Amino acid sequence: MSSVAVVTGASSGIGAATARRLATEGFHVLAAARRTDRLAALVAEIEAAGGAATAVACDVTSDESVAGLATAAAALGPVTLLVNNAGGARGLDPVESGSVDDWQWMYDVNVLGTLRVTQALLPALEASGAGTIVVVSSTAGFTVYEGGGGYTAAKHAQTAIAGTLRLELCGRPVRVIEIDPGMVRTDEFGLVRFGGDAGKAAAVYAGVAEPLVAEDVADCVAWCATRPQHVNVDRLVVRPLAQAAQHKVHRVG
Repeated sequence: MSSVAVVTGASSGIGAATARRLATEGFHVLAAARRTDRLAALVAEIEAAGGAATAVACDVTSDESVAGLATAAAALGPVTLLVNNAGGARGLDPVESGSVDDWQWMYDVNVLGTLRVTQALLPALEASGAGTIVVVSSTAGFTVYEGGGGYTAAKHAQTAIAGTLRLELCGRPVRVIEIDPGMVRTDEFGLVRFGGDAGKAAAVYAGVAEPLVAEDVADCVAWCATRPQHVNVDRLVVRPLAQAAQHKVHRVG
């Protein structure tokens, strides 16, 4: 029976790329997200390529929905990998005028979503005898920037969960890995952040010939997750060559 890898936020971007990559590594991928039509297409793609995948509708902000995810995962086989990928940003407003609703959404999805799913899947991960939890955070989890107060606050909190959990699970057979991407160009992250404004979303990457793409981050997830079980990659920071730091990006033109 194949090991089960649960990937949240799997309907697009990094989550979908991670699901595809983990299937090639031999995992039975449980792809979880709210948009079931996209999940169905993803599962069909994985199966057509010879992999194994199952789609489960899941809203990480709902206790009931996450409980259903845990039940579905346990029914598939030993759960050895959880990739907490669901998340996102809304707005680029300064703290003094930031939307409380936007901040609430970012905290619910990035932070409490990670908490809910981790709590729900931890018993199965530990029972497997070789569990791994991957938290896909961001360089925003350790660096702040103007206009990013809400997002960086949420990602700092997500980073705190990963670090605390690693301490608390010491001596138990579950690794905790944090992956912090910098500039990644995906189809939806910028659109969500700027309320569907394609121009503003594209401007983030203006002049940057080669930002990271979703597959680059998926490669990092797969590499970390497939190391020998005694190897724990505490934190992997990955940026494009053009981005030396959060505030230092080489742009042409």
